[in-house]
Amino acid sequence: MAGTTERSLEELYRDDAERADSVVFGRKTGVDRRGFLGGAAAMGAVVGGAIPFAANMPGGLIPAALAQPAVAPAAAPKGPQLLKFPGKSEQLVVLGERPLVAETPEHLLDDDTTPTDKFYVRNNGLIPEAAKDPEKWTIKIDGEVNKPLEITLGELKSKFKAQTRRTVLECGGNGRSAFTPTARGNQWTNGGAGCAEWTGVRLGDVLKSAQPKSSAVYTAHYGSDVHLSGDAKRETLSRGARLAKAMDPETMIVWAMNGQPLPNIHGGPVRLVYPGWAGSLSHKWVNRVTLRDKEHDGSGMTEFSYRVPIKPMVPGDKGDPKNMKILESMPVRSVITSPANGTKAAAGTKEVKLRGAAWAGDNTVRQVDVSIDFGATWQRATLGKPKNKFDWQRWTATVKLPSDGYFEIWARATDSKGAMQPHQAGFWNPQGYGGNAMHRIAVLVG
Repeated sequence: MAGTTERSLEELYRDDAERADSVVFGRKTGVDRRGFLGGAAAMGAVVGGAIPFAANMPGGLIPAALAQPAVAPAAAPKGPQLLKFPGKSEQLVVLGERPLVAETPEHLLDDDTTPTDKFYVRNNGLIPEAAKDPEKWTIKIDGEVNKPLEITLGELKSKFKAQTRRTVLECGGNGRSAFTPTARGNQWTNGGAGCAEWTGVRLGDVLKSAQPKSSAVYTAHYGSDVHLSGDAKRETLSRGARLAKAMDPETMIVWAMNGQPLPNIHGGPVRLVYPGWAGSLSHKWVNRVTLRDKEHDGSGMTEFSYRVPIKPMVPGDKGDPKNMKILESMPVRSVITSPANGTKAAAGTKEVKLRGAAWAGDNTVRQVDVSIDFGATWQRATLGKPKNKFDWQRWTATVKLPSDGYFEIWARATDSKGAMQPHQAGFWNPQGYGGNAMHRIAVLVG
């Protein structure tokens, strides 16, 4: 019909949850879904089975079976666009082509160490050509230092002690799709994260060799990627961090990923790794680190870029730059990595074994809890120990099912300081940073 505007399921629920229930499930508007048996039956028909815990289902909640891509999205006629890139899994979901951005579906994060081909991709500019002679790649250390330094990758390897750490790298916008109203940027679910084995040297050791002045308080990072405009004079991204974080023994200049030379798509031959903080700090193709006597003001450091509210703001508001602070440590997050969302189990299945991962920025994870009844009750998962600081923590649990039907399994983590994942992304901000809503998957039995 002329003049009709199609809206997504998320937009319907965002604008009017009760009307969305009516449109999607044939319910009468204004009727609480928990007390409307006809509505529950209609919803069951949509998701593929009866909902044993329908009485606990919050009004206006989009079922997980409809809210996220299910297993084998490539089979769907209008499913998400999948990545086609040498050396990368074709199951990664493309969120943007210019610059190239692709996330990893949660069920592909089931390895203790994320394989390189399954690791998410995040760029801000054009991917540079691979270095012809990686050992001659040069990094400059300048600014507030007494001995400016130029050092090649080969010299890094010979002059400084190497270390290998398994640490999480996470995009600052991971979880952005859970914000209501929609925030600007790539609509990540939980797949803007991975945990790889990184080999390199401590950034702090290299900075110390340049003899930082007492005035040095902040870093500024630069790389060889070119601005999307193609103008080599325009800055693509230049972020930085407090000097204390740069000097952390876990902050590294790395040249290997999972025991192999760092691939060009992931910043090779050399990149930074700032574990626990927004991934944009872990500059790819790094060729210069400058020490500054004030907070860095490069591209990606001002206005709303990689900043979150000091005081909560009204969702959807324009916002005041003076009320924003730099995003540093990432919030606590857990994901269910097995089974996958949309899994179908045989009739009579009485239990489901769960696996997942959890991490918490600069903190550790204290506990992970799971629920099969829309959060009415919770069960503690068995939480593993990290291999080293900033490694994610794997967890397992077994949940008992009362009958066949449609179940949602929810997972939430709590960090070492007591912060817990919320039901919905909180602290709304214009560019959607720090969204860590609890993960949920759909399982259909019978």
